[in-house]
Amino acid sequence: MDISVFGLGYVGCVTSGCLASHGHRITGVDISEIKVGMIASGRPTIIEKDISKLIEHGVSSGLIKATTNAPEAVMATDVTILCVGTPSDSEGHLDLSGIWQSAAEIGAAISRKDGFHTVLIRSTVPPGTNAETLKIIEQASGKKGNVDFAVVSNPEFLREGSAVSDFMNPPYTVAASDSEKGIDQCRSVYAGLRAPFEVVSIGTAEMIKYINNSFHALKITFANEVGELCKSMGIDSRELMGLFIREAHLNISGAYLRPGFAYGGSCLPKDLKALKMLAHDRYIETPVITSIDRSNQNHIEYTLRRITDRKEKNIGILGLSFKAGTDDLRNSPMVTLAEMLIGKGYAVRIYDSNINLSRLLGANREYLSNHLPHFNSLLSEDMESVIEFAGLIIINHRDDKFIKAVANNPQKEFLDLAGLFKDPQPKNCEGLCW
Repeated sequence: MDISVFGLGYVGCVTSGCLASHGHRITGVDISEIKVGMIASGRPTIIEKDISKLIEHGVSSGLIKATTNAPEAVMATDVTILCVGTPSDSEGHLDLSGIWQSAAEIGAAISRKDGFHTVLIRSTVPPGTNAETLKIIEQASGKKGNVDFAVVSNPEFLREGSAVSDFMNPPYTVAASDSEKGIDQCRSVYAGLRAPFEVVSIGTAEMIKYINNSFHALKITFANEVGELCKSMGIDSRELMGLFIREAHLNISGAYLRPGFAYGGSCLPKDLKALKMLAHDRYIETPVITSIDRSNQNHIEYTLRRITDRKEKNIGILGLSFKAGTDDLRNSPMVTLAEMLIGKGYAVRIYDSNINLSRLLGANREYLSNHLPHFNSLLSEDMESVIEFAGLIIINHRDDKFIKAVANNPQKEFLDLAGLFKDPQPKNCEGLCW
């Protein structure tokens, strides 16, 4: 199938590589000439396990190409997948201008095109987006929705650090539309996946990602609050939560339910804020949901106190991105923590093997520039030099070389935010809240 993918960021890059591996012919579309150039030359726009070989193979085999010419891409394809960014403002309202602009461009293109065209909304969007997208395409094309074209809500369930595996092995594929033909074309797009194909109402499809991510955020903060309380009473929170999660009938699952550092990234904070605003705008009180972000911020402040109580002024950080195996710094709680430490006069040095300033693009680079403007002077490519400099080393990622660093530097103090060790905990490495 000929498919155009609008937006070559995280979701768009992974979608392009994975669908090409199933034999689909992909045309990637982005307003960024840098991203288009990277894909066209066989390089991914992100750091993610297995994506490099998928993009390289897709381009070399002629199954992936990229362009800034959106109308040309739509004209040459049967299905368009919208993966454009939907960033949130400070209050949590989403900026859907990328969706609306793409819809207008798609409409203008299909006005000159024969045959049925299907648009899959893969971006995370609030309820009502499907209907508005269909309306914009109708106005721009002069054609009739669900007759000449279809809009299908088709949310993604990708986690950074395991996005390729998540794409290939989803819990299910969700599709919602008022067009049976659109649903059928969506089914054909994902025919290579061994997963249930769930056809649901449009509202359900538009809400599921918010509910998933808000519940994930809730589980993380719940476990961390338990960890702080247990720490104050000398109780091992990991033993406690280990017992709790073994009850899988009512407690749902063990995912995220382990004491650790704060949540972050581009999904959980944004989708949690959006869910709060959906309730706020409808005058619905949601005190638990509203309290989640405050608890997460409290946990960052708790971590700061754990550091400042030690009186060490030289701080080393091993792992800056919000999750190991990625270079995504957006809403990374470690960036927030580093910013707080610098503001309090601490000297900070950082090691993260996935972070290369020259590779950071778009919102990722902007976020770092806004929060750590002198990042280049803080970053070191040599982990040992960071350890040598610091009086206290904070471990933010699960990485075997960090485990070895603790063992090889018994004279140094480490604060483990990632839960690297099972009992016994090394004497020179204390757990954050266990």
